[in-house]
Amino acid sequence: MSTAVKELTYDIADINLADKGRFRMQWAAKEMPVLDLLEARFKQEQPFKGIRIAAAMHVTSETANLMR
Repeated sequence: MSTAVKELTYDIADINLADKGRFRMQWAAKEMPVLDLLEARFKQEQPFKGIRIAAAMHVTSETANLMR
């Protein structure tokens, strides 16, 4: 059984909102300092190395930081 993804497809409703989204992600990262602690820990431990993770959910500025 193969789990390889052959082609990724996606729809972007309005690419002009990308800068606003990046700003909101930066704001969330600044307001949620625990994200920095999690990032530092997981960069060192790399518990998900080699694993592809998919999420089917509404992505907020907060959860976007967890998905980086």
